[in-house]
Formats: sequence, C-alpha cells, structure tokens
Amino acid sequence: MPARRSSTPSGTPATVALRQLGVEFRVHEFAHDRNADSFGLEAAAALGVAADRVFKTLVVQTDRPKDNGLVVAVVPVDRQLDLKALARETGCKRAVLADPALAQRTTGYVVGGISPIGQKRSLLTVVDASAAGHVTILVSGGRRGLDVDLAPADLVRVTGARVAAIAR
Repeated sequence: MPARRSSTPSGTPATVALRQLGVEFRVHEFAHDRNADSFGLEAAAALGVAADRVFKTLVVQTDRPKDNGLVVAVVPVDRQLDLKALARETGCKRAVLADPALAQRTTGYVVGGISPIGQKRSLLTVVDASAAGHVTILVSGGRRGLDVDLAPADLVRVTGARVAAIAR
C-alpha cells in the first residue's frame, strides 16, 4: 500500500523537528499578504487569534563572543522587544536587531518566516515570560503564512530557551 501523505506541510525544518521530537502541535496556514505591515499581526488577524498569543521571532546582534553575537528573541506580536532587557538577560552591554540578510543566512529562514525552531544554527534563545500565561502560543512554522501552535513549555524545551521579561 502506498504511503499516505499528510495534509499538513512537512517540509519546513520547524515542523520536521517538532514531529521528530514528538511534540504536540497544530499547523495553521493563511494566505500571506505581501503588503502587510506586520507579519505577526497579519497572522493573528488571519487566524482569528488574540495577538498576545502570537509570538514573533527576532534575531538580535549583541556583543556576546559566541555565535557572532547573535541571539533569538521570541516576543508577542502586539508588543516590542525591550533590547535593554534582552542585553541584561544575556549578559551583554548592547543589543540591536540583526541585519536581515545575516538573520536569514544564519537561521535558514526568510524574514517574516523565521521560526525559533529548526534553525540552521542553534542560537541562544530567550522567550518572553508572558508566554507562560497561555496554554498554547503560535510561532512561525518556518515560512510566511504558516504558524505552529504549541505549549510554551514545549517551545522552551525544544529550543533550550531561557524565559525572561523581554517585551514592553
């Protein structure tokens, strides 16, 4: 009998990693609007999910000696990353958003579809503490128009993340 193909996308490194690790998650797809001002707010609206449950993945350049100073921050889409709080949490003096081309090259994902899961290089990851207030949260599944819904504790476990108040 031929193998059955899943109706959910299996091609992104994020969904493949989650399946391999046996993590329970749901895939949510939506038609991405190239003219959207905010990828995360677009996802929340398209999926009918409260914006505080949808988290964006940001790659940040710091003065850490490891990994060319790159750190991943995961914060709610309706809030901003507090760069000073992230710098304090990672023991750095400075933190700025990384150049988009460097973020893409390092993670293997395109901007607007960067997932904290299944990146080409495992970077220090910090998830905003507000994630713990939800049963599940949504993060990018590895491409624009694809989010995965999973327990915050599972996200922390699979990424080896720290949890800290890094959003304002």
